[in-house]
Amino acid sequence: MTSNIYVGSLSYQTTEDELRQLFEQFGEVSSAKVITDRDTGRSKGFGFVEMATQEAAEEAIKQLNGTDLGGRNIVVNQARPKKKRF
Repeated sequence: MTSNIYVGSLSYQTTEDELRQLFEQFGEVSSAKVITDRDTGRSKGFGFVEMATQEAAEEAIKQLNGTDLGGRNIVVNQARPKKKRF
């Protein structure tokens, strides 16, 4: 079962590759996505990382929350299910 992690306060220059490399030290990364503005293609400053196991995800959250990435202290926590828009 994969585990989804929210990563916020990202530098606008952070790439998906950098995100993947950062999280790979804690286990297998299923996917890493930086969310971009649909019109401009510019990063919105947050993303999601999917880890292969819950244990790896919990360790990554514990170790990475508040750490420096690209000059910004990133926010790392369990992603909440997307709310349905009406």
